[in-house]
Amino acid sequence: MRAVVQRVSSATVRVGDRTVGAIEQGLVVLIGVEQNDGPSDVQYITSKVRDMRVFDDAGTPARHLDRSVQDVKGAVLVVSQFTLAADCRKGRRPSFDGAAPPVIAKALYEDVVRELQSAGLRVATGEFQAVMQVSLVNDGPVTLLLDSKKAF
Repeated sequence: MRAVVQRVSSATVRVGDRTVGAIEQGLVVLIGVEQNDGPSDVQYITSKVRDMRVFDDAGTPARHLDRSVQDVKGAVLVVSQFTLAADCRKGRRPSFDGAAPPVIAKALYEDVVRELQSAGLRVATGEFQAVMQVSLVNDGPVTLLLDSKKAF
């Protein structure tokens, strides 16, 4: 499972003319589910998103990247993005052979959302398999890449 995590001051996701998810301060997490991903990948990604210290300590300006999204009472916007599983090494068109089939990807994506919610985080989402417009104000900018296959 791969994730792009961006620290934001605000973010929204729209499908057509509907806003389906919006947050203020927090993290936007783009999730790509790959073949052979399972519960351990969900646990790795959710624990990192929940616990990574990517926010500054407002009380101590010299303490950069010292607080988690939970510490700052931020929210998380989780958006499914199968293109994170793309292989661009050959040819000019990305291969998506490594992406999990939609029925499996959706279940694991929903597991990520549930795990973050069960940790007490406010979670907004995109719409699985929809064409979405994601708008965000990247704060910092801080953008991090997570890959559960490189975790162990």
